[in-house]
Amino acid sequence: MLSRMRTGSRPIAELAASLGLEPAEVSPYGDFAAKIELSAIDRLAGHPDGRLVCVTAMTPTKGGEGKTTTAISLVQGLARIGERPLLCIREPSLGPVFGIKGGGTGGGRSQLVPMERINLHFTGDIHAIGAANNLLAAMIESQFVHGNPLRLDPASITWRRCVDMNDRALRLITVGLGGPVNGEPRDTGFDITAASEVMAIVAVARDLADLRTRLGAITVGATVDGDPVTAEQIGAAGSMAVLLKDALKPNLVRTTEGAPALVHCGPFANIAHGNNSLVADLLGLKLADYVVTESGFGADMGFEKFVDIVCRLGGIVPTTVVLVATVQALKHHGGDPEGGIAEMERGVDNLRACLRIVRECGLDAVIAVNRFGGDTDDEIAAAVRLAEGLGVPVAVCDGFEKGGEGAVALAEAVVAVSAAPVNPGFLYELDMPIAAKIEAIATRAYGAAGIALSPEAQEQAARFERDGLGGLPVCMAKTHLSLSHDPALLGAPAGFILPVRELRAYTGAGWIVAVCGDMQTMPGLPAASAALRIDIDAAGETVGLR
Repeated sequence: MLSRMRTGSRPIAELAASLGLEPAEVSPYGDFAAKIELSAIDRLAGHPDGRLVCVTAMTPTKGGEGKTTTAISLVQGLARIGERPLLCIREPSLGPVFGIKGGGTGGGRSQLVPMERINLHFTGDIHAIGAANNLLAAMIESQFVHGNPLRLDPASITWRRCVDMNDRALRLITVGLGGPVNGEPRDTGFDITAASEVMAIVAVARDLADLRTRLGAITVGATVDGDPVTAEQIGAAGSMAVLLKDALKPNLVRTTEGAPALVHCGPFANIAHGNNSLVADLLGLKLADYVVTESGFGADMGFEKFVDIVCRLGGIVPTTVVLVATVQALKHHGGDPEGGIAEMERGVDNLRACLRIVRECGLDAVIAVNRFGGDTDDEIAAAVRLAEGLGVPVAVCDGFEKGGEGAVALAEAVVAVSAAPVNPGFLYELDMPIAAKIEAIATRAYGAAGIALSPEAQEQAARFERDGLGGLPVCMAKTHLSLSHDPALLGAPAGFILPVRELRAYTGAGWIVAVCGDMQTMPGLPAASAALRIDIDAAGETVGLR
């Protein structure tokens, strides 16, 4: 049995049964995955919750610091020391898969399997989210062809289309050309599906009724008199819910060593809240003693949103935070990616700043030095020394090369820290003005001296507060490559002013999005994209996907 688990060959129905799920709660997708009915959460309501571990990182380089690989190896390491763990993680988006990353299922001996299916179409959740988003867009346009009964002002429409691909040419488009039969001409654009409010809604909805209510509450624009118009008024919410009813169910898969994983929802952390679904977390906490969840990008991005949005909405609390550091990131933030120990010593300022964010939220951390193949023993020793100087437990993780065996020390450190009581908190209170919430995040998390709202953002904040939206949390959209808004500001920048370009009211999801600097909600492909190396060979096998 152990050998079968370590090769990831355990049948999915058997894996589900070992977690305590009943056959009626499991809908297999072949042998590799299964949809889990949300009724399992209700049935298990009386069971005690396991411990929640959040994996985040110092500010990453463009290539990433291996948080997914670390999270997977940690789950496998916990299993090796006799614990009952489960992984909760986001679904890969096709944009990054064919963009710079080339895959989002871990690597080496710490992967989700089958890697190719999970990286590509998986169970169709992201496609369903895109279809629901674009159905609403189509029904908005239909208003203008059929008499505009809601008296919708075309200039007020904020709802955008989405596609699960990096396509910069779609950031700004014009629709409705070709005469009255084709709609009302206006400028609009596409977001990547990961940034869609529909993705955000699926990621926080607790059940079908909550999903249906949140979809109806989406604000798409305003009437000519300035009154908000919702998806419910458009008549789209019911059909959107039907498209999404299966997408709301978490997906069960396994790791290369057979450990269970719930892979569900895929919001980016730089333009969305950056965490897997709330229902996956809630279910996982009933099924396992340790639930390991990964927040996107650095501690200033997915982790801050996990605490201030997901934990606040879901009533869940992490017992431990794993802060991933790498030799390459320390050098990068020290000013020279090709440098040596001296650059690492300068780059530790960024790691210190990210640890400060964790502590600002009242939580304890373990630093995981994630080993890459090209790291020397001297560099790893230096990274450990620098991390230990920050006064927290440190463990080297070699999950890529060794799988769970390479994460045993990390697992033991996580178990030890998780046993201590926590005193969690938030960076801001919900009754603070919108601008004050943004400033609290900017100063307490990013190290900014203050914020500068554009005239448009100031007007939007005032209008949202007049409309009764002032009590919503804030989701920041900014670069993930710096603690600031400027990707060129490395290390731990201080004294900068964070510019806020615009605010978006996600009334269905239940938060305000603050778009900072020149952040785009539709990425573009890099010059050397992963799509250039992905192909199919003579035997029909995919090559170049990782």
